[in-house]
Amino acid sequence: MIPSSTRVAAIDCGTNSIRLLVADVGPDGTLKEVHRRMEVVRLGQGVDRTGELAPEALERTLAASRAYARVIDELGATRVRFVATSATRDARNREVFRVGVLDAVGVEPEVVSGAEEALLSFTGATSGTATDHPAPYLVVDLGGGSTELVLGTTTPDAALSLDVGSVRLTERHLRTDPPTDAEIAAARVDVRAALDEAAAVVPLAKTSTLVGLAGSITTVTAHALGLPSYQRDRVHGATFTPERVLAACDALLHRTREQRLALGFMHPGRADVIGAGALVWSEVVSRVRDDVAAAGGELTEVVTSESDILDGIALSIA
Repeated sequence: MIPSSTRVAAIDCGTNSIRLLVADVGPDGTLKEVHRRMEVVRLGQGVDRTGELAPEALERTLAASRAYARVIDELGATRVRFVATSATRDARNREVFRVGVLDAVGVEPEVVSGAEEALLSFTGATSGTATDHPAPYLVVDLGGGSTELVLGTTTPDAALSLDVGSVRLTERHLRTDPPTDAEIAAARVDVRAALDEAAAVVPLAKTSTLVGLAGSITTVTAHALGLPSYQRDRVHGATFTPERVLAACDALLHRTREQRLALGFMHPGRADVIGAGALVWSEVVSRVRDDVAAAGGELTEVVTSESDILDGIALSIA
């Protein structure tokens, strides 16, 4: 008799959004999506400045968690894993968050390390479209508070989590609408310093395919594709040259919030931070392209994957 699949629920609670995936995981490790959703709750509001989760941000996040718990119960998932990342790692009052999630969802939230976050992101990405392209893959998970870089083929060979993300850099530097040249320059200094740190641990020059994950990158991809509305099936697996990605990043960075909101694919909760997300992604793409070229190679494929840390969490449960 062939063993039946297991219905699992994965929750990824990041700095900007909280996401749910309910899926059936087969005995062979295949993942069949049942339900996927995302809410922008901005849990990391002010954390970079205060070191604490704000009460209103906690309430937004716990309200979404309670809604997710009802969906999980209705769909009959038997195993649940709740993973929290950068904002919660940085917060002194994360115990309040832990107790709130335990009450709302009935499971203990795991505040994972940057290394564990990177592993889950790599697992999710390589379970999807990434493996249709040449290895090694540099998987980049660009979040609100941190950015994970993971290099590997079937498993990670090197990884590092950097404290740069769309929410963190917006709050720290990009305060004008649209951002000024001086603000952009200051943000680039932060990102380039972080990438110097990353390059000492992760050999960026070995990259054959650069794979981008998460909301900032999928939004840049939607812009590069010229989509009138967000279309997940077109974003997933989209492949560009570095130059096309950089052009899309630059366009989003220099627009006003109102101009971004007018774009049919733009989630309202991302419009104020997408400039910083685009800036980080542009710096990563430029740095990897230049490091590969300096080593005598050429980076030709920048791929976007909708399979990400959420898929990695789901696979890890089963």
